[in-house]
Amino acid sequence: MSFPLPRWFAHRGGGSLAPENTLAGIRLAARMGFAAVEFDVMLSGDGTPVLIHDETLERTTNGRGLVGETPDAQLFALDAGDGERIPRYVDAVAACREFGLLANVEIKPATGFERPTAETVARLSAGFWQDARVQPLISSFSLEALEIARDLAPQIPRGVLFERVPADWLATVRRLQAVALHCDAEHVSDDVLAEAQANGIPVLCYTVNTEKAAKSLFERGVSALFTDRLDLFAAETSAYKGLHLGG
Repeated sequence: MSFPLPRWFAHRGGGSLAPENTLAGIRLAARMGFAAVEFDVMLSGDGTPVLIHDETLERTTNGRGLVGETPDAQLFALDAGDGERIPRYVDAVAACREFGLLANVEIKPATGFERPTAETVARLSAGFWQDARVQPLISSFSLEALEIARDLAPQIPRGVLFERVPADWLATVRRLQAVALHCDAEHVSDDVLAEAQANGIPVLCYTVNTEKAAKSLFERGVSALFTDRLDLFAAETSAYKGLHLGG
């Protein structure tokens, strides 16, 4: 299994042009020509995987309280911006498959829920994309979550996600049988990029919102970028690095 790695991912669905982590954002990214989207998956109070970034509801919805303590009936009645609802993971998968998008699925467990979140996302992902031409890319800051994803859905590629890349990152990538390194664009070093290139590991950086920064990162050897500014980079979305993830 392999697939091309696009240079650009629409961050949290539609970036800054649509409510984050919504179906409207995914659809917008597809309309603008993006081949890949990134979104976050967390469990609701009923254990349903949903798209949302924060453990609390206040920033991105008109609700209050913890996502992990909010039942589905209440959660799906909330406004996530411009009348959009918080999507179920299954609905986001359907949208990505409809438009042929590569999905970077970030497992975003609430504190203390690493195992159930990873188990649910891994098992569902294996089923949802079983016959898909384009497989997703699972990533997480939680190494425990990635271990579970490796064991339960080994056929789905994984990316190890760091803010600051630690010195032993390569050993972690190998242990988790990951295919990509994801990190904060502001903290990626030339030494890390050189080590990644020497080992054939693509580096994906978040969140890049200026043309100057994007140009510099690509010139330094970064393979792909996550952006909120879909309007700035839509014209470049058809460009591929020619890389392939997976075996």
